[in-house]
Amino acid sequence: MRLDRSVIFLAVAVLASALATLFEKSINPYYFQIIIYIGINIILASSLNLINGFAGQFSLGHAGFMAVGAYTAAVITTSLGVTRGSIFAIPVLALALLLAGLMASIFGLIVGIPSLRLKGDYLAITTLGFGEIIRVIVQNLDFLGAARGFTGIPKLANSFWVFSTAALVIFLIYNLVNSTYGKAFLAVRDDEIAAEAVGISSTRIKVVAFVTGAFFAGVAGGLYGHFVTYLNPMQFSFLKSFEIVVMVIIGGMGSIIGVILSATLLTILPEALRTVSQYRMVIYSLLLVIIMLTRPQGLFVRRRLFKRGSTPKTEIS
Repeated sequence: MRLDRSVIFLAVAVLASALATLFEKSINPYYFQIIIYIGINIILASSLNLINGFAGQFSLGHAGFMAVGAYTAAVITTSLGVTRGSIFAIPVLALALLLAGLMASIFGLIVGIPSLRLKGDYLAITTLGFGEIIRVIVQNLDFLGAARGFTGIPKLANSFWVFSTAALVIFLIYNLVNSTYGKAFLAVRDDEIAAEAVGISSTRIKVVAFVTGAFFAGVAGGLYGHFVTYLNPMQFSFLKSFEIVVMVIIGGMGSIIGVILSATLLTILPEALRTVSQYRMVIYSLLLVIIMLTRPQGLFVRRRLFKRGSTPKTEIS
């Protein structure tokens, strides 16, 4: 029986992530931090691509789901007193990430059911409001550190956790968009009225995409918290949501590999421009404007990453 190429991709990526942990201490801490941020941003951008790219919605509150996941996972591991190197570290972190995703998906459901009947700018404003509500609530909860931040989080996330999770998220999203639900996502995105006419519940499909994307964002938040070991509400402001949206748009809406490359590029670029620190963000913003004017469809060429017999594929670039 021939293995599906997506399964091979997942196995190779997980193995490479495990081997990468052997070289962590030999990498400059600054560069290692950027590498980890690349992995986390790949998860965030890929999860938002499911909502904005494949389901055709426009969410501006993804940082809110990330915040829910980050604080949920942090509360679990700190409450259980887990430390790095403990025999319980791996199962507890796995449980914390799962619960972080579930909590974020619950919030996604709460927000999605009433708001996904809206479209376009109205939906964007609603999700933006949700992200800000989460940030303000956290900022006023003393047991979460309030405005001073949540400290004492064990540093449990490493390259294996981040990149194996990123590979798993990519694998799951790829298979989801090539499933029956995935075809329904694309149908709703392309023509919602036509999709409703053939019996597809557009609201249900949009909620499924929203909840799934929120789950992955929550997991990314959990990994982020257990790498930086400190959480502050300002880390999850509107600017973070906007940053993730830019990664999806620059990579190409509905393009899996394009979004991966875009997340990598846009994580490295601000750091690479630190040599011109006075004009760093001006140059960064100017480059984004030029890209959007010259490549509004996305920066990367569309290609197929995997093949699966004669079944029609979602093109991913």
